[in-house]
Amino acid sequence: MDLGVAGKVALVTAASKGLGRASALALAAEGVRVLICARGEATLRETEAELLSLGAEALGVVADVTDPTQPARLVAATVERFGSLDILVANAGGPPPGRALEVSDEQIAAAVNANLTTSIRLVREAVPWMRRAGWGRVCLITSYCIKEPLPGLSLSNLARTGLWGWAKTASADLWPDGITLNTACPGMHATDRVLQLGTSPARMGDPADFGKVVAFLCSGPAAFVSGAALSVDGAALHGL
Repeated sequence: MDLGVAGKVALVTAASKGLGRASALALAAEGVRVLICARGEATLRETEAELLSLGAEALGVVADVTDPTQPARLVAATVERFGSLDILVANAGGPPPGRALEVSDEQIAAAVNANLTTSIRLVREAVPWMRRAGWGRVCLITSYCIKEPLPGLSLSNLARTGLWGWAKTASADLWPDGITLNTACPGMHATDRVLQLGTSPARMGDPADFGKVVAFLCSGPAAFVSGAALSVDGAALHGL
C-alpha cells in the first residue's frame, strides 16, 4: 500500500532505540524526511546513520524531550532543516514501576511531565505548522495500560491515561483543520524498556511491526482515523 506521505516531514522523539526508532525507520521507508531526537548521542548517531544508509533524509538532534524548553527547540530545528512539519510522533521513556500508594510526589510529577505534559507541549508547538499546510498527523505512543491498568505500574497508568483523556479532546479540536490525532498503545514488545521491567511473556511484538502501525496512522489512507487508541498488544487485553 502506498501510504501517500513521500516527501512529508516528521519529528519523532525518543527515537534512538525501541519503538521510537522503529517508527522513524518505518516512516523513512515511506519517503518521509525525519528529524529524530534522543538523550544519548551514541545511540542517536547510530540510528541517524542507519536512516541515512537507507537513503532517507534524516537529522538527529540530542535533546531530552522532557525538558520543557525542548519541544519548541525540536520543532524549530525540524522546520529549519526541512522547511515544514507534517507528522509528529511523540514518544518518551516510561516511568519506573511503583505500587499505587508507595510512589512519592516527586515521582508522580516526573511521570506526568514525561508521559503527559511533554506530549502536549510537542503537539502545541507542531500544530501551527500543520494548520498552515491544512494537513497533519499526530501519533502519541503510550501503552496498552490506558485501556487496562497494569499491576505495579501505577505511575504509567496515571500519566498515560491522563494523556489519553487529553488526546480525545484534542483530536476533536484539530479535526476541522485537517489534522488527525491518534494514540498507539503498545503491549509487550522486544525493547530495552520491557527487559528492564523484568517482563518476559511467551511472545513479544516486533518493534519493526509496531513502527509500521504508527506509519499507517500517520498516512494518507488514515485520513478518517482520528481520536482512536489503537492497541498493538498481541491479544493481551481482555476488556471489550
